[in-house]
Amino acid sequence: MLRIGLLGGMSWESTAEYYRLINEMARDRLGGLHSADCLLRSVDFAPIEELQAKGQWEEAGAALAAAAVELERGGAKLLVLCTNTMHKVAPAIERAVSIPFINVIDETARAVTATGTTTVGLLGTAFTMEQDFYRDGLAAHGLEMLTPNPEDRAIVHRVIYEELCLGVISVDSRKEYQRIIAGLASRGAEGVILGCTEIELLISQTDADIALYPTTSIHAQAAVDAALAG
Repeated sequence: MLRIGLLGGMSWESTAEYYRLINEMARDRLGGLHSADCLLRSVDFAPIEELQAKGQWEEAGAALAAAAVELERGGAKLLVLCTNTMHKVAPAIERAVSIPFINVIDETARAVTATGTTTVGLLGTAFTMEQDFYRDGLAAHGLEMLTPNPEDRAIVHRVIYEELCLGVISVDSRKEYQRIIAGLASRGAEGVILGCTEIELLISQTDADIALYPTTSIHAQAAVDAALAG
């Protein structure tokens, strides 16, 4: 099994979920007491979030690229960026390392298209829902992307940063997400991408009448598949 480099901390709540899932998947595939061979570089999220808010994406990309280099120097043979939003700066990270980069947008798009879905809703941070990088990434796989209306996008974003990133799980917020998911379905979404790693702490398939695509689980599975194939 190749050593997996995990670049996390954005937030650590979801990075912990990555670590759990990857180790469970490795155990299930290999059996016995096996677990994943991985390195974790967990950054301080507060400075990254400040750069997000200021629109200083180049600086954020440079910071994460430097952390990725540390993982490669530590022996990582493939790289997983444990966040959807910061895939906006994925090109800067990929340029900084020579090891393969497992891209969450590409892996999610493959999972969606494998089901025959062509139109999908997206929930995530405001950056993920409103900027072009995620939409363009999905479009490269032939997918049309729908997002909630501005008021609902604000709700989704607030719950992520003010609740989920802090480990707060609210029944009321789950109901709001369920309402928003139903709204996307009514507009023609055949499925909904849970496009923020923390959302899976709040929402699962049992909470919706439409197919959900959990990016953390999809990304973790792709990392294990690549590590074992290597």
